[in-house]
Amino acid sequence: MKKTVWSTLLIVLIFSMVLSACSSSKVDNKGSNDASSGKETTSDAGGDKAAEPVTMTFFAPQGKAPLEDNDYTKLIEKKFNVKIKWDLAPSDALTDRRQLLLASGDYPEVFLEGKFSNTDLLTYSKQGVFVPLNELIDKYAPNIKAMMEKKPYFKDAITAPDGNIYAIPRLNECYHCTYSQKFWMNKQWLDKVGLKVPTTTDELYTVLKAFKEKDPNGNGKADEIPLTGAPNKSVWNGNIDAYLMNSFIYNDNDKYLVLNDSKVDFAANKPAWKDGLAYMHKLYKDGLIDPASFTQNDQAVGQLGNREGDEIVGSITTALLSYLVNTYDAKITRHQHWVIVPPLKGPNGVQLAGTTQGISDFAFAITNKASEAQQIAAIQIADYAFSEEGALNSEYGPNEGIGWKKAGADEKNIDGKPAKYSYYNLPEQDPNKVRNDSWSLLGPKDLSKEFRDLFAAGQDPLAGDGYDTRLAQATNEYKPYAPAEVFPTGVFIRPEDTDSAAQLTTSIKDYVQSNMAQFIIGNKDVDKDWDAYVKGFDGLNLTKYIEIYQNAIQKK
Repeated sequence: MKKTVWSTLLIVLIFSMVLSACSSSKVDNKGSNDASSGKETTSDAGGDKAAEPVTMTFFAPQGKAPLEDNDYTKLIEKKFNVKIKWDLAPSDALTDRRQLLLASGDYPEVFLEGKFSNTDLLTYSKQGVFVPLNELIDKYAPNIKAMMEKKPYFKDAITAPDGNIYAIPRLNECYHCTYSQKFWMNKQWLDKVGLKVPTTTDELYTVLKAFKEKDPNGNGKADEIPLTGAPNKSVWNGNIDAYLMNSFIYNDNDKYLVLNDSKVDFAANKPAWKDGLAYMHKLYKDGLIDPASFTQNDQAVGQLGNREGDEIVGSITTALLSYLVNTYDAKITRHQHWVIVPPLKGPNGVQLAGTTQGISDFAFAITNKASEAQQIAAIQIADYAFSEEGALNSEYGPNEGIGWKKAGADEKNIDGKPAKYSYYNLPEQDPNKVRNDSWSLLGPKDLSKEFRDLFAAGQDPLAGDGYDTRLAQATNEYKPYAPAEVFPTGVFIRPEDTDSAAQLTTSIKDYVQSNMAQFIIGNKDVDKDWDAYVKGFDGLNLTKYIEIYQNAIQKK
């Protein structure tokens, strides 16, 4: 459970903005020439090329273009001698549709994109719906097998308590996602009020106070918002406590769990948590925190940052500066005077970076409806996307010159090293035509750091094409402050605890978050009401909650 073991373990983002940020640096999908020239192979399930193709149904989200006509689909069907039928559901109804299929018993042979949690896997494997993949991987999936050996945490994260593997996720190693509880500040305003980037909570108070009182936008109006944010559900780590609480006690911004020598504990009832609430209440009481931070969505945040005329925002808590200001359009330069603020040292010397470690939703699972031939073909399709060639084809499409090209001699990756592939200076595409050449963020595949590092990135962090480089450099400022131990978000809950875990996690998180807002705003007094707040955890069975998550990481 030490940092050295888990430091590369990353979460798959499920919000659309997060997914966009965590794929390659452009919204358009890009790929590699090597992918289009792969050897012509056929599945063991399909036999020789004259044999009838193996037909099976894949469950997946409905896109803007038909998957049966997709270039990567056609490549897969030819390469592995299969015919894929599609059972599609709207993205926002994917989980509901999946549940209906499983409840009815009329489900497909393969879930290509099922959004299955660890609890789901244990439930359906116990019912015999999902088949174990261990033997299939051992015989027919050399790339997945190699990845498990190369990255032991990946194997640990996908292996159920009974030793079986029931589903395969995307391996998505997004560096800036690892330390995503960030804080950005308007450097132009700092210069105007004659202050430096704050390094402590006291210095932050001084800066925000100056932003409020010294007219840093120079328009003669008291219209400045010193600090804004948004609920995490709308803006990735936009809630102000995601950053600020880590100057008092570790806040994972999820289950509020901490680890000390592999022992699980709870953060949100500790005296240091109370100190953090008192500090944030002081900021709010003095008019330094935007009241809309507790209610506004991503569109409202973008309107604040991109409004015409004078800027009115001085700082924001969020993983991505692009929520607030346009960072891609070369003609818009407002974003260039924003800087990252590293973790602040609190009054008791605490200075931590929120760290995300884990693999969340599982994409791919094979059901007991699949014949042996279908199982073999399905695992080979999944395995192909864990090769460099397959990952490129799957994520960016098999057509050179449309989604990707070979990198030029002068193009470098995010670390300043020679790149292998590039998505810059490609021919303009018809904006009215929906591209249908890749599976993009669909299905299991290799999106490891090694894969990502194959691509060119803009070297100027303040240029429109250098945003990924900017995020990486900002993340470097947080990495030294990661806790020695972090509870891994992707662990399997013991089967006997799954129902209790779901209920307790929801109720305890809701209780923490609702009370936090009331303490910060002042509807509850952090001194007078604190004891009652702590006592309230008894009725929520906090002891059982901690025990469940301790059991989840306990060695068998």
